[in-house]
Parts: sequence; C-alpha cells; structure tokens
Amino acid sequence: MFNTIKIYFLLFIIYSFLGWCIEVVCNSIERKKFVNRGFLLGPYCPIYGCGGLLITLFLGRFTNRPVFLFIMTILLCGILEYSTSYVMEKLFHLRWWDYSKKKWNINGRVCLDTIIPFGILGMIILYISNPFLLDKIEKIPSLTLTILFYILAVVFLIDIIISLSTILGIRKTTKQINKENTEDNTEEITKKVKEILLGKSFVQRRLVNAYPKLQTIKIKVKEKINQTKDEIEKQKEIIDRKVNIAKKQINRKIKKVKKKKE
Repeated sequence: MFNTIKIYFLLFIIYSFLGWCIEVVCNSIERKKFVNRGFLLGPYCPIYGCGGLLITLFLGRFTNRPVFLFIMTILLCGILEYSTSYVMEKLFHLRWWDYSKKKWNINGRVCLDTIIPFGILGMIILYISNPFLLDKIEKIPSLTLTILFYILAVVFLIDIIISLSTILGIRKTTKQINKENTEDNTEEITKKVKEILLGKSFVQRRLVNAYPKLQTIKIKVKEKINQTKDEIEKQKEIIDRKVNIAKKQINRKIKKVKKKKE
C-alpha cells in the first residue's frame, strides 16, 4: 500500500512539473519574456499533478472507449479547475485567473479554451505517458524510491509552508488597502496592492509577475453590485414603459366609453 502511495506521489510530482513547463512556455510566448508560473516556488503546478492523478485513478478503466474518455476528462478537469479557483478565492480572498472576457466561460473560472486542451492532455496521459512513466517508476529499486519519495515530500511540504505564508501576507496587504481606500474603484485598489507587493520580497514579486491578472475579491464584489444595479435599472425602465403603455390604453378606453354615453 505504501509503495503504491510512493509511486502515485512521484507521478503527481512529474505531472506537476510537466504542467509547470506547459504554463511557462505558453505564458512566456504570450508575454514575450520568461514567466515563472505556479502557486508554489518550485517548478511545479499542483493542479496539473492532481489532474493527472485523478485521470489515472478514475478514468484509466475507460481506455477502450476514447470518445467517452475524452468527454469525461473534460468534465473532470473542468470541475477541478473550477473548484480550485473557488477554494483559493475563498481561502485567500484573491482570484488567480479570470476567463470572464473569453467566450463560453463559467463565472470566469473555466472556459472552453482551457478545458478542451485538458481533454487532449488527458488522452495523452492515459494512452502515452502513463504506460511509459509507470513502467519506469515501477523499475526503480524500493530503497531508491523510498529515499526519492521522502526528499521530494519534504521539499514539497517546505514549499507549501513558505508559499502559504507569502499568500497570507498578500491577503493581509489587500485587506489593509481595502480598508484605507474604501472609496477607490476596483482597478485603483488592485494597482495599489500590486505596487506594494512589487516592493516587497522576491517571493511576493514572483507571484505578482506570475499572475498579472491577480485580483482581490472586492473587485469582483463591486463588479457584481454594479451589474445588479444595471439590471435593476433596466427592469425598472421596462416596467415603467409597460405601465405607461397600459395607462394610455386605459385612457383610450375611458374616452371611448365617455363618447358612447354622450
């Protein structure tokens, strides 16, 4: 049982690293400079590792049904990305990515542009990388695998502690700016938070550079309030228009009744 845990943990680290490579390449091409992506300091993105493990554990039995497998991979990765965005937002009062401006998005947390590639990656995992990686990992001597497991686990745990401490510091800064600048609009608050963070430690600067679209929850709340106000105004205009039409119709009928009586 413990040996299985070690194998899957190593697989998790490998897919986290490969996911980091994908993120770095895509973002570096888009922004035309090197971007060290990822929530953690090390070269790994845990969401990819989690996705790879979930696909391996829950969808491996469907390799003889490729179409069904592709659809299920999209659903699984979509749920993972959405839930990760939601949980991180609730924990840290920060939104790390936002697809609101893209078509076919759900609350800005997932969009068609990302879940379709995840579906393709899921197929690659089950048909190509898993058979290769698991075969190589299972051939590692037990003692070597155990040493590798403990080294990676300790490094990963230390990284999580440092990164969580950093993000909690960002959250504290965000709260302070929100309290001091209650009248500022959302863009101004975000700008002030980023300016402060860019002047702090390397770790905080790295996170701001890695996630240039980082936003506070207050930004989203204000946007929703404004959207709600706009919707209320629109509905009010529609109701007023209908009431005026109804009044005119009633007045016409009253005039007709008066003419008949005369």
